[in-house]
Amino acid sequence: MQYRTLGRTGVKVSTLALGAMNFGKMGRTTQDEVNTLVDTALESGINVIDTADVYGDGESEEMVGKAIAGGRDDVVLATKASLPMGDERNHQGGSRRWLVTALDNSLRRLGVDHVDLYQIHRWDPSTSDEETLSALTDLQRAGKIRNFGSSTFPAYRIVQAQSAAREFHLDRYVTEQPGYSILQRGVETHVLPVTEQYGLGVLVWSPLASGWLSGAVREGRDVTTNRSAFMPQRFDTAIPSNRAKLDAVEQLAKVADEAGLTLIQLALGFVTTHPAVTSALIGPRTLDHLHSQLAAADTVLSADVLDAIDAIVAPGTDLAAHEKNDTPPALLDPALRRR
Repeated sequence: MQYRTLGRTGVKVSTLALGAMNFGKMGRTTQDEVNTLVDTALESGINVIDTADVYGDGESEEMVGKAIAGGRDDVVLATKASLPMGDERNHQGGSRRWLVTALDNSLRRLGVDHVDLYQIHRWDPSTSDEETLSALTDLQRAGKIRNFGSSTFPAYRIVQAQSAAREFHLDRYVTEQPGYSILQRGVETHVLPVTEQYGLGVLVWSPLASGWLSGAVREGRDVTTNRSAFMPQRFDTAIPSNRAKLDAVEQLAKVADEAGLTLIQLALGFVTTHPAVTSALIGPRTLDHLHSQLAAADTVLSADVLDAIDAIVAPGTDLAAHEKNDTPPALLDPALRRR
């Protein structure tokens, strides 16, 4: 396992991090299975576990907390807030009112007195940067969080938040968690250059593109990824963007074979090669999944292999741009772009 410094925090983190979204009902994993996954990951050298309050409506956090009980000090523990928790309109977003409550709820579920990284899961357009950063700064100074970051923020929002921190003399986001894979390279255009400029640590999610780059989606085979059960539209090859992804996967599989790599090693090695990326979040549901992903821990791709990937999916290109979660609100709501 390789280790890198998380932005400017001084914290050393593994280049593969354990994502916990599949813990519990989403991935149909039991507590015993989660314990085994966590123990195996930690024994392999992974030292980052990333979860969120919204994963399984808090179930993931509870399971992570039980799995790390007794070994908390060895884990860089990260969680997130801001996505809706239930139907109450104020149980979401980046307001001080909600973040203070959400963090206390997360700490209770995790069974800890602090988290190492607290992330705003999505930018909240209804809350000012000053409000959110002020709340996070106070929570940090109270010792409940060590550092805080953003997740899936558009580049311009990352810049705005950094500027607001300076303007109002508040602590700043020290990390960003964007989606990034060979099939979704749009963050290379603006987000990753901005994170490099501000010295942010970068933890990328979905480096296997929801299973497309795991070998579970291939031409002429039944789709075996868990995501297809509740997101069928993302795997329907009659949809042009999915057809483009499948065509790319078939070409990438040949590149991997010629390089003596699995498709998973190619995919994870690709994202961790980018100089802006600190760690890639893997989200195994089973021990077999975890072992296949751990095999990529020390993968280094040659320039020839990286060039071949660029020829299949051009730098800065998203093969399914509509699947991204950082679209400005005005593009989704006509009322916001009309007087």
